[in-house]
Amino acid sequence: MQLASSEVTELLHQWSGGDPAAREKLVPLVYGELRRIARNCLREQPNNHTLQSTGLVHEAYLRLVGRASVRWDDRVAARSSDSE
Repeated sequence: MQLASSEVTELLHQWSGGDPAAREKLVPLVYGELRRIARNCLREQPNNHTLQSTGLVHEAYLRLVGRASVRWDDRVAARSSDSE
């Protein structure tokens, strides 16, 4: 699925503005891409690690939605937030 950059950015802005429906629309749009990124990151880990890409994505999601306030300036800010 090809992500429309402008759509993702708009949903990030809506979410940071307090629209919970934007988050619900955003997750299915980016989930596959986040799993792909997670798989690539985990390939660099030792073979005996126990974390899977799905678990990594879910953990990142829980950290994001657990924040009191989320402020996204753009997709780059969203991606850098994942590493915090």
